[in-house]
Amino acid sequence: MGRFIAVVILLLSVSCGQHHNDSGAKIITVSIAPFRYFVEEIAGKDFLVNVMVPPGADPHIYEPFPDQISKLRLSVGYISNGFLGFEMIWLDNFYEVNPKMKKLSLKDNIEPLVSEDHHEGQHVEGADPHYWVSPKCALIIALSVKDFLIELNPDGRQKYEENYITLISKIHNLDSEAKELFSVVRNRSFMIFHPNLGYMARDYGLEEISVEYEGKEPSPSRVKDLIDKARKDDMKTIFVQKEYDTKHAKAIAKEIGGDVKIINPLSEEWLTTTTEIIHAIHSSLTN
Repeated sequence: MGRFIAVVILLLSVSCGQHHNDSGAKIITVSIAPFRYFVEEIAGKDFLVNVMVPPGADPHIYEPFPDQISKLRLSVGYISNGFLGFEMIWLDNFYEVNPKMKKLSLKDNIEPLVSEDHHEGQHVEGADPHYWVSPKCALIIALSVKDFLIELNPDGRQKYEENYITLISKIHNLDSEAKELFSVVRNRSFMIFHPNLGYMARDYGLEEISVEYEGKEPSPSRVKDLIDKARKDDMKTIFVQKEYDTKHAKAIAKEIGGDVKIINPLSEEWLTTTTEIIHAIHSSLTN
């Protein structure tokens, strides 16, 4: 937080009040990399997208860098998740840096998954924040982003409406594929270290079992229970998000004769990554 304040003071001292980068494009800031995909698919190159937590970064210990704050200060809009733990720390500060930028909280149109056990770092989140991984939620995200972009740039309405139709066609196709794949599987439970596929599980009738509990590594007794559960439900794959340690997942996988599968839900290539995750889960349920 100290570095953030120092950076803000420096940037404010040289403020010039513009909302464009050197290329002339207006800037939109988003909390996480997957949201860049929706902005660029709909707006093309009309906006430069500034990502506050870039791919591979850990939101639990995230601190913004000077270039990100500089772009934030010049942004015409901010797209937040609304449930992410890091936003509890930083979002009000971001808004103070640039009080004139318009705001979109994508959670406002999402039916949340509420869990008393969902933590991120030291902050208890009001709901599971990982809704973007589900195609059904992505349809809602796309509509919200389209409307926001039109608000920011009314002259682009026709282009954004056309690109939006193209985008939701892709998402609908993936949704249909997911429904077809998961409708025929006998086993419906999968295990993952950090619970980030809850919305996908809800939307397609699956059960997500988390190794992590309340944002903490599992106790020995919990590891034993998870191994017993995996054996009972014939699970052979333990999923781990790219940013997390695989130690506990590997220990469980060894005991059940299975393997560890790395997934990357924070990738900015939303369609490719979500397709890969859906196929990986389906494969784990059919092996």
